Order: sequence, then C-alpha cells, then structure tokens
Amino acid sequence: MHTVHGYTDLPNDLPARPTLALGNFDGVHHGHQAVIAAARAVRPDAPLAVATFDPHPRSFFAPDAPPFRLTQLPEKIRKLAALGVETCYVLPFDKALSAMTPDEFVSTVLVNNLDISAVTVGGDFRFGAKRAGDTTTLEMLGKQHGFAVTALDSVADEEGALYSSSSARAALRDGKPDEATAILGEPHRIRGIVEQGDQRGRKLSFPTANLALDDILAPKFGVYAVKAEIMDGPHKGLVSGVANIGLRPTFEKTVPILEAHLFDFDGDLYGTEIAVALFSFIRPERKFDGLESLTKQIAADVETARGITGARA
Repeated sequence: MHTVHGYTDLPNDLPARPTLALGNFDGVHHGHQAVIAAARAVRPDAPLAVATFDPHPRSFFAPDAPPFRLTQLPEKIRKLAALGVETCYVLPFDKALSAMTPDEFVSTVLVNNLDISAVTVGGDFRFGAKRAGDTTTLEMLGKQHGFAVTALDSVADEEGALYSSSSARAALRDGKPDEATAILGEPHRIRGIVEQGDQRGRKLSFPTANLALDDILAPKFGVYAVKAEIMDGPHKGLVSGVANIGLRPTFEKTVPILEAHLFDFDGDLYGTEIAVALFSFIRPERKFDGLESLTKQIAADVETARGITGARA
C-alpha cells in the first residue's frame, strides 16, 4: 500500500482516479470497514484509496484535552492495508486545512490534487471550516465537479448497537476489551518502542517491556491478559503475556505506562517496536503493602493470563 503524507506534490506512481473512502477512521472498526467496502463497490475497477486526518481534528482544536485517540497512525495504516486499500492519504489537519470552506476542501484536496472519481463517507460526516459541510453539501459539490458520492448509513451489530469509535473508547475505559474487540474486529493494540524502565520487574523475576501511552486513550488501569507482536529484530513474532496499565501506585508513579511481562521469553527488547493486544481484563490496579505481596499477586496474574491466552508453561 502507498502511504502518502499530504495532498500536494504527490508521487507520480500513484494509481490514477481512485475511488476514495474519506473520514477519521479512528479504530478502523466495523462501521469504518463498511464505508471502505462501499467505496470499493461503487467502482470495483477503480483503485481503492482512503484519506484520513492526522492529527485527529479533535486533538487540533483541543490540544490540552485528555488523550482519546484509539489508533496510532502505524496501526491505522496496518489495518487499512489488510483491507486491500491501495493508497492511504494522510491529510495534515492544520490551520490551513481547518480553515478551508467545504467548496475549497473539495476543489483543492479532492479534485485538483487527489483527482478522485468517487467518494464514500459515513452518514454523519462533516467537513470544512466550522463543520459547515455535510453529506448533502458533498453530494452537491460532487455533481459540480463530476465525481460520485455515497453516504453510508451507520452500521449496527446483530443486537442493533451502532459500531462507533466512541463506543470502543467507552468499552476500553470500562475495562471491557472483549467488547472493544467486537467493535474493532480485532483486539485493541497499543504500539510503541520498548523503553528502559526502573527494572523492578526484573528484580521481582517478572521482567517487563515498557511502552509509553503518549497521546492515545488510556484503557482502564489494571492488569490484562495480552498478546504482544514483536514487530522486528531477531525476536520477531507473537508472544503471550500479562500487562499492567496504569500508574504503579505501589511505587508512587505519576505517569501511566504499559508494562508487559512476556511468557517464556528471554531477550533484549529495548528500542524494539512491539504492539500489545488486550485480550481480557483481569483485575484493577491497586497498591500493595510490600514487594512480597506484590510478587505473589503478579504470580497469580501470570497464571490467570496463561489460562486466558492458552500459554501454559
């Protein structure tokens, strides 16, 4: 898949006249997947492209708000590639883009630069300065500029609950990763470069790979059964484990991180990129009265997580 940052000075080898799925696609959940499938169906013989925004517009307008984004850009790109998208345009949501009127966005970005043949969006899509444009606006501009427009209704599960990024966020905040999985189509993954910590886990005989949460949503603090994908290097592959997400109150930390203990693994992961998938919530984070009680609880968590992930010793 081609990944293009920006919408000007595009590479010459991009597929021409794509059919485009347009939106934030945070989480690339089942509803987003339906929009992308609809884009493909409009013109099956046309190249399939996605245009998404980075940073998320909400982050641009409220930079001091708590992190809420579900999917880091590399994870979003991974999921889009798996759906057969040929080109992903990452549109920089900055002052210039946010100030465009709906007409300017369509003519400048979609027509003059991306040269689309069709566009598909969700039914609640809004665009342009002050969210002035909606699907009716887009359809009108599509007729003016000669491209087809499809607005897809929201997609629901068998029980009638709508798939949405907000419902996935709520599930993760509530410590219900299984519900998030049902919305996202796969377990929620937190991806990053393994950082060196204080190595207390190693001293307790449970070494951990530590990831910063940075600007993504923090799931409910606590212990999870996980599977970690080591993305590169000599240990590349999938390893089951147990992870704590939170502030580590026993050690009076103030910045939340993810600490993953990988089962039956012996290797150096510092500086390595990994993605930790949340399978099941085991228990809330809590403060222990000493290292002995903490170590005993970690051992119990390990056994619980082994049972959930099928990684029996």
